[in-house]
Amino acid sequence: MLKVAQGGASWLVTPLGLAILMVGLSSYVPALAPLSTVPFFLFLFFWFFFRDPDRVTADGVACPADGKVVRLDQVDDPDLGPVDRLSIFMRPSDVHVNRFPLDGDVRKVTHVPGKHVPAFNKDSDRNERVITQMRTELGDVKVIQIAGAVARRIVPYSQGGDHVSKGEKLGLIRLGSRCDLLVPRGSVDWTVQVGQRVFAGSTQVATLVPGRASEVDAA
Repeated sequence: MLKVAQGGASWLVTPLGLAILMVGLSSYVPALAPLSTVPFFLFLFFWFFFRDPDRVTADGVACPADGKVVRLDQVDDPDLGPVDRLSIFMRPSDVHVNRFPLDGDVRKVTHVPGKHVPAFNKDSDRNERVITQMRTELGDVKVIQIAGAVARRIVPYSQGGDHVSKGEKLGLIRLGSRCDLLVPRGSVDWTVQVGQRVFAGSTQVATLVPGRASEVDAA
């Protein structure tokens, strides 16, 4: 049986209840019997969408999300300064449970209101988002969960002060969306490329640049 992600179970209750009700009423109103398949298939869709499979954690830097790599570039972040950025686009058919890329301590989790344009659009940089900033052996990194045109709710699983492990569940984005990973510039060598399919927790997206951890400890 598919496990349902934390924050997704409530979406299954209404269609399942409606399907059961319509099946019960169909004994009195036979015309309702075929219509009961509509909420039942909606229940199956949400059950599949909010699935939460177990994962074996990758070496190095673990992928924060299922989907396709759409961007590997460099930007300036207001908190972290110059960073390397990995962007992953999640289709509705992908698993939408995100995971921590490294061991560390969560410094803060910030909700930022914004637009809801398609997550693959360049204007999605202004979309609603939840930013999780954490202290790791690389220094401070960010995982940014970005809502898409359909996604209207991001459910974080952690808060500031939590100690987390690589591969641990970070949160859930409901429906199609994007996830960005920001790391200090020059701290990693990417092991994925644009267009590649990746999986949260189990795909290695980068290796640490030798000596980087000792530099952070010294700082």
